[in-house]
Amino acid sequence: MTRATVRLTMAQALVRYLCNQFTVVDGEKVPLFPGVFAIFGHGNVTCLSEALEAVKDVLPTWRGQNEQSMALAAIGFSKAKRRRQIMVAATSIGPGALNMVTAAGVAHSNRLPVLMLSGDTFVSRRPDPVMQQVEHFGDPTINVNDAFKAVTRYWDRIVHPEQIISSLPQAVAVLLDPADCGPAFIALPQDVQEIAWDYPEAFFEQTVNEVPRPRPDRSRLAEATRLLKSAKRPLIISGGGVRYSGAEKVLGDFAERHGIPLAETIAGKGTVTDDHPAHVGPIGIVGSTSANALAAEADVIIAVGTRLMDFTTGSWSAFSADAKFVSINAARWDATKHRALAVVGDALETMSELEGALGDWKAERAWTDKGRIEFAKWNTMLDGFQKPTNEPVPTYAQVVGVVNAKAGERDLLITAAGGLPGEVMKNWRVKEPNTFDCEFGFSCMGYEISAGWGAAMADPTRTPIVMIGDGTYMMMNSDIYSSVLAGHKMILVVCDNGGYAVINRLQNAKGGASFNNLIKDCRVKEPFSVDFAKHAEAMGALARRVESLADLGQAIEWAKTTDRTTVITIVSDAFIWTPGDAWWDVGVPQVSDREQVRQAHSVQAEGRKRQRIGV
Repeated sequence: MTRATVRLTMAQALVRYLCNQFTVVDGEKVPLFPGVFAIFGHGNVTCLSEALEAVKDVLPTWRGQNEQSMALAAIGFSKAKRRRQIMVAATSIGPGALNMVTAAGVAHSNRLPVLMLSGDTFVSRRPDPVMQQVEHFGDPTINVNDAFKAVTRYWDRIVHPEQIISSLPQAVAVLLDPADCGPAFIALPQDVQEIAWDYPEAFFEQTVNEVPRPRPDRSRLAEATRLLKSAKRPLIISGGGVRYSGAEKVLGDFAERHGIPLAETIAGKGTVTDDHPAHVGPIGIVGSTSANALAAEADVIIAVGTRLMDFTTGSWSAFSADAKFVSINAARWDATKHRALAVVGDALETMSELEGALGDWKAERAWTDKGRIEFAKWNTMLDGFQKPTNEPVPTYAQVVGVVNAKAGERDLLITAAGGLPGEVMKNWRVKEPNTFDCEFGFSCMGYEISAGWGAAMADPTRTPIVMIGDGTYMMMNSDIYSSVLAGHKMILVVCDNGGYAVINRLQNAKGGASFNNLIKDCRVKEPFSVDFAKHAEAMGALARRVESLADLGQAIEWAKTTDRTTVITIVSDAFIWTPGDAWWDVGVPQVSDREQVRQAHSVQAEGRKRQRIGV
């Protein structure tokens, strides 16, 4: 069979293929892969770099400062784009590749797409062992890139240039699949990158890729309708899958029309605005008293686009033992958890069909009213937590309240680890859907600043507001420099509370002594604080250290007028937190010399009696 071909190296062919993949966002054809984050080393600088340089105006390459942080920026980008566009993260071999494993875990846990390309050792093995090669004496086929198998949805190693013809379309399919979505990893051996091969020109034809929308099984939908119509106290739990499906309005309208209270998971927060008529607040361990009160009484729970992790379910203690679950999810794995009626399908399509099947049915008025009453009580509590006092050191709730008040309707809040996820889940009032990103599937300390860079790149018309603690700042801050270099602005608020305060709180709550978390409790010569404002200024950012809530408000207003990434730092209280009322299951020693630990274990054992038993 005769067909037109073009002779390219494997690396050149891979890049050309990526350049010709498109998707549709809001009716407009756009590149599926709008850019590459890369750090070059000997495993990719001579071949992949050469191919990327040739298309730098079509597929822009952004230089990272750390392989993990640049991959996290790629994840933040795809999250801001609601999985509709995907960034590439490219590294050399050895430590460069392994630095991305944590980011792959973030993407895998959160069902987020990122294409990871890593250099690899020589297929020929002629120069083995090469620098940075980790050798396995009993299996020479294994190297550090095999570590990605545990944290990726798709993994391949290209050992012949022709293989990308089958591998790349499969990787793209996984990246776009609403059920299997997650990171795709492809290892690129150095000698295979350089090999030229006659590729069919058809392989490089422009392709418009769209995210599929699987519809639910009719019998499962009918059963879900019957179960919902029998409910006296139904509750909706909205997860991140609702936002990725674009089902926010459909679900919000559905809840309001049928009088069903709507609670949100951490990934689902921002499905609706805080003042939506059906909204009853976040649910679970970092949730609201309102949503948790309704969860305890609900007889039918419609879980939409959520994997129902422990922070959502209170380690499965938040619901009645008799409550029934209808789980609507594109992923069969997530839909079948905890003996739920699994309705496998796209959230938008499924909720639209469920709406048609329900007709004029509504929840009982008293139950709908209870949701509104409980949520009003919760908001009154928040007002009290956020109210300024004469105390010299503000609480997290007060800081979050000020930042929230000054944030614009479209400004994107980003956080991930430490005490802030709980504080923003409770205290941040969403003004417009899809303006909240709390990465808590993996709770990756260090995600925040990098994600802020990626999110600013994804949508320059809105400003990411990144809130972190001092521990997170110290762990990964180099993308402050990246964002200034690239011209992508974020506002960074650093709450300095003297160390890893939230883990110190958990340590104390379970009877342990403060140890190795707060800086003052570590093995140090003499504790001292970092001047985060000066440090950020050294990386090109504008910065200001503030001492009061009034100064913080003024600083946020100033930061919104600046032309680059701006950092604001404030000392915050390490021991005062917005209270929660959900239980969490963690391991507590059965024996200990500390009476406090023994008491905590007894309390933990009592809590486990309330857990639903499921899978």
